[in-house]
Amino acid sequence: MQNQTCCSASSEGREKRDGSLQTETGFAPKRKLMPIQTSRSCCSTANSTGAGIAQKSCGCGSQTIKPEKWISGSVSTPVGDVPRVLTSLSAADIFGVWKCRWGIGRMNYAITPGLYCVGNPDAQSPVLVTANYKLTFDQFRKELAGLDAWIVVLDSDGINVWCAAGKGTFGTEELVSRLQTVGLADVVSHRTIILPQLGAPGISGFLVTKQSGFKVVYGPVRASDIKNFLDAGMKATDAMRVVRFTLRDRIVLTPIEFVGGLKTLLFIFGILFVLTATGFGHYGLIDLYAFLGAVVGGTVLAPVLLPWIPGRAFSFKGFFLGFLWAVGVALINGIPVGSLSGWLKVAACFMLLPALSAFYAMNFTGSSTYTSLSGVDKEMRIALPIMIISSGIGVILLLTGDLIQRFI
Repeated sequence: MQNQTCCSASSEGREKRDGSLQTETGFAPKRKLMPIQTSRSCCSTANSTGAGIAQKSCGCGSQTIKPEKWISGSVSTPVGDVPRVLTSLSAADIFGVWKCRWGIGRMNYAITPGLYCVGNPDAQSPVLVTANYKLTFDQFRKELAGLDAWIVVLDSDGINVWCAAGKGTFGTEELVSRLQTVGLADVVSHRTIILPQLGAPGISGFLVTKQSGFKVVYGPVRASDIKNFLDAGMKATDAMRVVRFTLRDRIVLTPIEFVGGLKTLLFIFGILFVLTATGFGHYGLIDLYAFLGAVVGGTVLAPVLLPWIPGRAFSFKGFFLGFLWAVGVALINGIPVGSLSGWLKVAACFMLLPALSAFYAMNFTGSSTYTSLSGVDKEMRIALPIMIISSGIGVILLLTGDLIQRFI
């Protein structure tokens, strides 16, 4: 699983009660295919060696892989030297994963598409396909230790396999084009490529075979099962086909959600600061931790406690947590008996905090196996207007309370 709120489980999959998903294969591509010629030997071997080498220079297209610390040497092929990647992650790679999890440089965390390898593959070695999102690529290559294999990296716009398959960037057209560009037909003697199971929504195996001559075999969901998959003669067990969404899977996705929530929180605090500085409002520490708690509820607690929170809709789960937090804030600070402005502020709290928490909880649907695209669309059509109305009422109550406190 990857972070970023962009992927929802395909509605063609079979969802289980624990949130795992049994996936299928062979879905239609998302993008219109362009006529592509079958790969042929038209490439001259590059003269350069080492990490930064041109893979080919011919009418099919040429590509240069820039030097990277995770590249160690190369393997000579009829189409040029192919970079060999390390199967162990360096401190820099691990730090890059950490930054990406916290949303630092996430949109530029990608590698150059093309042909790579691990070990010392030959013409009979298996061909594995993945996306050029570096977090995906790093998790993928570290599971290939001890293997001799070719790796075709598609240009997924720096997005993980599942999300890119849904968007169409990890699709039939890109795959067929990339196989031709790297000259794979001249590198291997067989005609079989192994795709990640989560790439199935974007790939039409029939069209890939028709246009490139390569047969598509769908590998396991998790990279950690690749070795067992290959040892079993490219046969996947039922367990290899199930997408799980464990507590650990959900926890690793929360940092970037929380950082996104903090950005909104800074905007809210800026408005409250201006109101306080101009004497229009009286906001301080209580308001700070009240809104912060709502953000934590929607971005952290909702994903972590997802299976145990009542309701199925993410927005309802977030609203439930936000409502409990509003009750807690009211109890911690005491009920303002006899104060109309105080009562209005408490009422505003019950309008604003659940709506804020619900919004961020619903935002997590794109990272979950619990929902389908149609389910997300339906929930947004229902929940968003409610959130907007609730927030609007909350703001009106808050401002009215300030006016009463100031002039009465």
